[in-house]
Amino acid sequence: MYKLWEALEGAKKLKWVELSHSMNNSSPYWAGIPEGSVELSKTVFDWGNPMLECLIQTFKFPGQFGTHIDFPGHFIRGAQLSESFGVENGVWPLCVVDITPKVAEDPTYAVTVEDIKEYEAKYGPIPDGAFVALRTDWYKNWPDMNALSGIAEDGSENFPGWSLDALKYIYEVRSAAANGHEALDTDASKEAAKAEDLACERYVLEKGKLQIEVMCNLDKVAPAGAVLFAAWPRFEGATGLPVRAWAITE
Repeated sequence: MYKLWEALEGAKKLKWVELSHSMNNSSPYWAGIPEGSVELSKTVFDWGNPMLECLIQTFKFPGQFGTHIDFPGHFIRGAQLSESFGVENGVWPLCVVDITPKVAEDPTYAVTVEDIKEYEAKYGPIPDGAFVALRTDWYKNWPDMNALSGIAEDGSENFPGWSLDALKYIYEVRSAAANGHEALDTDASKEAAKAEDLACERYVLEKGKLQIEVMCNLDKVAPAGAVLFAAWPRFEGATGLPVRAWAITE
């Protein structure tokens, strides 16, 4: 028996968790993207064609659509785009930091360094090359765009996310490779309002790191010990792409 095949047989006995939302023509996306930017599964070659009996479709979507991966060039002019990242960049040890109790009290909660340290006190230090995912259970608002954005009566956005200090900790004190979250943006809404910018997202991409946004089912993954896989189309020049992400967890 070959070692990798044996490892795969063992992995099949573990729990495999889907971390990407299913998408269709009604799925939400950022309001700044023009209407008509999404057109999925349009038939361009139909059954009954005398040339060949088959069905062919086209797909039009923004790079930042649904559960997606962002590359540094999304926010940093001249930085790396999709072609700079190979298959070896799509698998990581997964650390899931759960802040759901605090989000239940404050939907705009931004994870703190202390939250990360409390996680490490329970599960050990974040390992080099890890993917650090922020569990908020915000994914349960999908696909309601107003709920995802936390739109209040005054029209303001209210949703949880990262703080700049927490990101600096996982990247500069630890040596994480990527981060992820369930909300539409990296920055907790109150952090974005304070900075008048998506400063957290800008920081991640300026560091040359990757992130996956609009994740789901992090409540079904062990906080530590799981492995995350992500796959995206091999398009050149992309600032971001829809991603199929999943975890293998005990």
